[in-house]
Amino acid sequence: MAQLLVRKLEDKVVRKLKERAAEYGVSMEEAHRRILREILLEKKKPKMSFLDYLSTMPKVGRDSDFHIPRKGKMREIDLSD
Repeated sequence: MAQLLVRKLEDKVVRKLKERAAEYGVSMEEAHRRILREILLEKKKPKMSFLDYLSTMPKVGRDSDFHIPRKGKMREIDLSD
């Protein structure tokens, strides 16, 4: 198996890796392997609800800014049987 040496990691990244390793009761090296496998091999998409996705959209304008006026008269539709 190949080995990987990662240099110049920010202290915050190392701290988070230590926390994750402790949370799962594994070494930092094993935590690192798991993260790489999950991201690169399993190709899991982040689970985000539609509401969460919508909340990431920037707030631009007012609802009335997006109103599209209708041209001509609306036709009536008979919904009876």
